[in-house]
Amino acid sequence: MRVLFIGNSHTYFNDMPQIFAEICRRNGVGTDVTMITHGGMGWDFHEKEPEVRFNIRYGGYDAVVLQHTAHPMGDLSVMEKSGDTLIEWVKKAGARPILYMTWAAKRDGEAYQPVMSSAYRKLGKKNLCDVAPVGEAWWRFHALSPETEQYADDGEHASFIGSTIAAYTIAAVTLNRDAKLLASDDPTERLICEAVSAAVHEEREFH
Repeated sequence: MRVLFIGNSHTYFNDMPQIFAEICRRNGVGTDVTMITHGGMGWDFHEKEPEVRFNIRYGGYDAVVLQHTAHPMGDLSVMEKSGDTLIEWVKKAGARPILYMTWAAKRDGEAYQPVMSSAYRKLGKKNLCDVAPVGEAWWRFHALSPETEQYADDGEHASFIGSTIAAYTIAAVTLNRDAKLLASDDPTERLICEAVSAAVHEEREFH
């Protein structure tokens, strides 16, 4: 399986796509990942980048994971317009678009998550494509393990645990498997997968 990740630092922090690939490989799916990421940039930037369109069209990817700006998200109409364009390119290339829903910043807390979740869900429903509900899994894990630090020191990016939440969520959606069946024997990862499983199950009810 070949997967292209398009996003910014919330994708490349802790080399999250490689964590995703290892989860897939450990569960019997050979996986190669490629990243096109630029710090602080969103889909409106990526749709103008020749390397993005070239890779989508000719990279031979099975899935393309799309992540927009997060803190702040900016004008949601810009997100929707550029998201529509990228999703169309991915579908025309015969690949599967997956929207990577991000999490609210620490300073904003869980109260801001519905704004982020709604934006990704709206786009996913409109374009008939899957959403990987990382932001929802993020807060479910926090409820299960509030003492575990999910954020990096800046309170916006992910710690290694936070990136592992993202990787498992994207893997569960990409592989169409219950996250609880993907977990290793590590107790923290098992707890992560419990949160991810619930979030992905809930997400399917929105489509």
